[in-house]
Amino acid sequence: MELALFGGTPIRDTMISYGRQWIDDDDIQSVVRVLKSPYLTQGPVLEQFEKAVANYVGAKYAVAFCNGTAALHGAYYAAGIGEGDEIITTPITFAATANAVLYLGAKPVFSDIHPQTYNIDVSKIEKAITPKTKAIVPVDFTGQPADLDPIMEIAKRYGLAVIEDGAHSLGATYKGRKIGSIADMTMFSFHPVKLVTTGEGGIIVTDSPVYYEKLKLFRSHGITKESHLLSKHEGPWYYEMIDLGYNYRMTDIQAALGLSQLQKLNQFIERRQLIANRYNEAFQEMKEIIVPHHLNCVTSSWHLYIIKLNVSALKVGRKEVFEALQAENIGVQVHYIPIYFHPYYQKSGYKRGICPIAEEWYENVITLPLFPKMTDEDIDSIIQGVKKVIQYYSIE
Repeated sequence: MELALFGGTPIRDTMISYGRQWIDDDDIQSVVRVLKSPYLTQGPVLEQFEKAVANYVGAKYAVAFCNGTAALHGAYYAAGIGEGDEIITTPITFAATANAVLYLGAKPVFSDIHPQTYNIDVSKIEKAITPKTKAIVPVDFTGQPADLDPIMEIAKRYGLAVIEDGAHSLGATYKGRKIGSIADMTMFSFHPVKLVTTGEGGIIVTDSPVYYEKLKLFRSHGITKESHLLSKHEGPWYYEMIDLGYNYRMTDIQAALGLSQLQKLNQFIERRQLIANRYNEAFQEMKEIIVPHHLNCVTSSWHLYIIKLNVSALKVGRKEVFEALQAENIGVQVHYIPIYFHPYYQKSGYKRGICPIAEEWYENVITLPLFPKMTDEDIDSIIQGVKKVIQYYSIE
């Protein structure tokens, strides 16, 4: 069958993106109620949302931020990370995981990934620890939790914080425990392509009252009215700025959308799992494709579905396959370019070659569309399109 790239008929009539939100009338009405209320921001709905997220994941506290990057910035600050310190993380994540620590004058140290799970390789973390290390930052890439128990054990041995980047993993579990109930702090993201959305938004969950207080101050100018934190109390109007913070607040409008979305999270994850299962069944016997591998002790929230190309079985590389899939109106993507490949990091002294498994992996991966609102017809067309392109380029 002729590829659309070369003049053939595309598998799909319209382009399908790799991810998108699912907003229904309940979500809209939740937002409208806040728009008609006295409080558009700094009102009661934000606290309701924070409590709902904390209860869902089994954490004592939650502090919402205007986006996930701001939330990570707050978590690094709360952990006491500052000038000259280091954190250890994976290069296969969005740039924000590392950028947010640069804001504090600290340095991200990149440790290689496991070749099967694509998460940080636990066996390599200790080699990256120095006297400057203050935290380990595992990323639950694609929605699959990192191998948290040994990470927590290493952190305890060296006196480090574990700040989990769970931007992809709200609703996932590790050994029967919800993500958000294990690490010292966990960040979740509410960008529109994530598990649930607030438009833009992020949150930190924690069991630590110390981190909780620092996070609240950090997101709102370092200002407080809480009497136990004030140096004096002049009256009910009185507040003090006791630290240098930012305006990283989430609005009640965003929180209302998040509250409504949260009620559908389990349903969304079930649909994502079904789509992933369909993909696995369709591709697992194809010699040209390596499907995702998961640890037996985890359940994934399936934020992303990534195939790795076995290029030795193909006549072409990733670029040609990617372009052919796009021509079939399948909105594939690549997640992610290793962070230290970016020009900013190269100018900062990072060199290629420090994480060889991640670098090889990056050259051969493609993200397929996966979101709950996809129809069965969408799934069928994507499977057909992938098979069409792969069979065209396959070395028989």
